[in-house]
Amino acid sequence: MTLAAAVPALAAGLVSWLGTWRLIHALERGGVLDLPNQRSSHAVPTPRGGGIAVVGAVLLAWIAVLGMAGALRQGSVVLLAALGLALMSWRDDRAGLPVAVRFAGHALAVAAALWSMPQAGALFDPWLPAWIGSAALALAWLWFVNLFNFMDGIDGLAGGEALSLGLGIAVVASIAGAGPALDAMGALGATVAAASLGFLVWNWHPARIFLGDVGSVPLGFLLGYLLLRLAEAGQWQAALILPLYFLADATITLGLRLGRGERVWRAHRDHFYQRAVAGGMSHARVAALALGCNAALIGCAALAAVGLGWAGLAGAAAAVAVTLWIMAR
Repeated sequence: MTLAAAVPALAAGLVSWLGTWRLIHALERGGVLDLPNQRSSHAVPTPRGGGIAVVGAVLLAWIAVLGMAGALRQGSVVLLAALGLALMSWRDDRAGLPVAVRFAGHALAVAAALWSMPQAGALFDPWLPAWIGSAALALAWLWFVNLFNFMDGIDGLAGGEALSLGLGIAVVASIAGAGPALDAMGALGATVAAASLGFLVWNWHPARIFLGDVGSVPLGFLLGYLLLRLAEAGQWQAALILPLYFLADATITLGLRLGRGERVWRAHRDHFYQRAVAGGMSHARVAALALGCNAALIGCAALAAVGLGWAGLAGAAAAVAVTLWIMAR
């Protein structure tokens, strides 16, 4: 990543840090608070909506990066879709929206983004026809958006994941080789990492503010986009490795709840990270454990980027398995 491309990342971090600080007081005055309940992992009312600063900083930085890369027009659909998700999710944070409305909004954003990426369906060539490949990508992206939201349940976890994924994407893009597409992806990943770090200053335990859906939903969407673009560039193993902790925790939990016949769209405390907190681990310790796992996953993704994909996948599976075992003890 060039010095010029680093400027948007630094600016995103500063805007996110300062913007989140200002939001703490504004949201408290406006009464936009996450109130504790039986399914909460926090004990005191806490402002919800820090994602306004994070996502705003990321979108502005992406406009700068894509503009410098001459790809602003190509990326405009993704930017507008992310903005639409942020607006819808902010409405959900304030007054609540029906599950069907939220899901329809997520699906529309993913469909629009995939429409702007006509080559995405070819990712599964020659195993699947392009239209089936596109449908599979849409479902995977939808799941990633929602699981990122589901995993935003304790101080520092989702912010740390966004930091790790953004940094990991930047690392893989720099290792995988020169080229305008990879350079742009690395710069975009760096902006997400920097903005997430600025937010984490205020969200680390004990958190003074939460992301809210206005943050977790668009961040999941934008990170899903970057992971898909990484796979398109030939780094599908790295794209699978980097989010593996979040994927495993959310997917295994969903499978277990489906097996028990539960209504999976309802709030719960069955995720591995929630069980760890219920078992006596502090938010900070669980978030730090996840960050340690993610550091290992970045290393495994780097192995994949230099051609040792299967070794990277094996190492990633081991790192995630150990992390989940520790959380579930």
